[in-house]
Amino acid sequence: MGNITDEQVCDLQKKANDIRQSILEMLIEAGSGHTAGPLGMADIFTYLYFHALKHDPKNPSWEQRDRLVLSNGHICPVLYATMAHSGYFPIEDLKTLRKFGSKLQGHPHREFLPALETSSGPLGSGLSQSVGMALAIRIDEGKTSNKFVYCLTGDGELDEGQNWEAVMLAAKEKLHNLIMIIDRNNIQIDGFTEDIMPLKKLSEKFESFNWHVIEIDGHNFEAIDDAISQAKTVFDMPSVIIAHTIPGKGVDFMERRFEWHGNPPGKGPEDVYKKDEQATEALKRLRTLGGKITCNDHE
Repeated sequence: MGNITDEQVCDLQKKANDIRQSILEMLIEAGSGHTAGPLGMADIFTYLYFHALKHDPKNPSWEQRDRLVLSNGHICPVLYATMAHSGYFPIEDLKTLRKFGSKLQGHPHREFLPALETSSGPLGSGLSQSVGMALAIRIDEGKTSNKFVYCLTGDGELDEGQNWEAVMLAAKEKLHNLIMIIDRNNIQIDGFTEDIMPLKKLSEKFESFNWHVIEIDGHNFEAIDDAISQAKTVFDMPSVIIAHTIPGKGVDFMERRFEWHGNPPGKGPEDVYKKDEQATEALKRLRTLGGKITCNDHE
């Protein structure tokens, strides 16, 4: 259903790897922050900012822009890195993550970085905010408006009951301009989601609330493109894309491990590398991976 080209996929793969390196560099500099989720969601954010979103980094308040709401604000390193690479602010500013007075707070804060649509931190609130935005757009512009609201959430975040109130309202109002993307990485800070609070079967839950459900590999750009394209053609209900991702994607000793949920390189588990080796080894993995992207060079 999508129309992404091989050349575009190649460019997005390269960009996502650059963004992953920036995520690690900013976390290493900060000495704190979340690693697994940002690395896992880099492909989704790269696709949105460099292919799907209607936005203008030089005019963040452009009235015709799509809205992107990051509900699980703790994965903001991927949001900041992607925004920097797409031109919202200099890439060098990423090194100020979590520093006192920085516009790049540990959770997104709109008063510090006005290009953000919302501030986020308390889990579970982003979908409610997105429902409000989608409904306001429809009230102001009618059902034919081509603006979309993208709400990105974590799977562990779905433990919060407020999400399900928003899910019900979105379905009642048939908010076709709302696209929710769930990072289904199966981890949260205390362990695996299915041990903490089981979510299976997530697709059936959303279908029972009258949402259009799409499940994809969250690292496959063709699948991401197909899912977004499909969601935009649904006119009588909101859509949710359940994106199966690998937390810590690109760094083998971090992948699929909940211990890296809230730890930066240098503060993670030492069963593979000692703390003073983790930063060097993690960056080496991504730099080596970048060299293995063998698609034709279109630069």
